[in-house]
Amino acid sequence: MARIDYIDPQTITDPQIRDWLDAAVQAGRPGPENQAIRAHQPDVMRSFTITREMLFDNGAGVVEHDLKELTRAYIAHSIECGY
Repeated sequence: MARIDYIDPQTITDPQIRDWLDAAVQAGRPGPENQAIRAHQPDVMRSFTITREMLFDNGAGVVEHDLKELTRAYIAHSIECGY
C-alpha cells in the first residue's frame, strides 16, 4: 500500500496553502492530516478547500449544514468508507 507523507508546513511557500493548513490544524477540520497530504499538490488543496468553503463554511446553498453532514455520513457508510 502506498503511503504519502504529510508535508512539513515549514516547506510550504504558498501563503494561501499555508494559511489553509494552519486553519485546519487549529480547527481540526477539514482533517489536518488530509490537508497536509493535499498540500503536496497546491491545485488539489485549492480546489478541495474552495469547494468545501462554498458548501459548508459560508452557509452557501439551500440545504442546512446538518443535512449536508448526514448526507456525507450516509454516502461514506454506503460505500463502506472506513474513514
